[in-house]
Amino acid sequence: MAIDIQPRIRVPKSLKKGEIFEVKTLVKHAMESGLRKDNKTGKAIPREIINRLQVSYNGDEVLNAVWHPGISANPYTSFFVAADKSGPMEFTWTDDLGKTHKKTVQVKVV
Repeated sequence: MAIDIQPRIRVPKSLKKGEIFEVKTLVKHAMESGLRKDNKTGKAIPREIINRLQVSYNGDEVLNAVWHPGISANPYTSFFVAADKSGPMEFTWTDDLGKTHKKTVQVKVV
C-alpha cells in the first residue's frame, strides 16, 4: 500500500524575528505495526508505518525524526523553532516502502 496520509500543520500566522514558535503536525495514518493478525484470514497484517519525518525551514533541516512501530496511529508531532526570516517550511513523511508525501507551509516573519 502506498502512503496515503492527510497532514495537518499549524504554525502561527505571523511572527517577530527571533521569536520561538511551536509547530504542530497531525497525520492520518493507520501506522500498522505488522504484529496484528487479520481476524478473517488469521494472516499477519503487513507492517506499514511512516518511519521518518523530515522538516526544513528556509532550506535548513530543523527536524529529522525516525519513527518505529510503537508510534500510535494518526501520529501527532510538536516541536519549536526560532523565527529567522519569512520562507517555506517543508515537511516530508516517508513510509516503509520509501514512498514520500510532502507538504509546504509559509512562515511569515514581520
